[in-house]
Amino acid sequence: MAGVNACPSTTGRTPFYLDPPYWQTEGYGVPFEWPEYEALATAMRTVKGKVMMSINDHPDIRRAFDGLVMFDTGITYSVGNANGPQKKGGGGW
Repeated sequence: MAGVNACPSTTGRTPFYLDPPYWQTEGYGVPFEWPEYEALATAMRTVKGKVMMSINDHPDIRRAFDGLVMFDTGITYSVGNANGPQKKGGGGW
């Protein structure tokens, strides 16, 4: 979890953009386990400054980031396979 832990806890006026791997999708080639999403949610609740994150709209993600403002982009996307099944409902916090 070095990536998550490397985020400063106080930022003042610094904006952050987070783009973690989409939950329960394949194709990123890097490990990113559930505790890292939980750590991101905690960091987003406590950081001083603005944070924007793009992530897939999944019930687990909604639970983890409950209480934070979420914007549904309504986009269609696929991960790692341009010809594969399309998923709908990218979200951002």
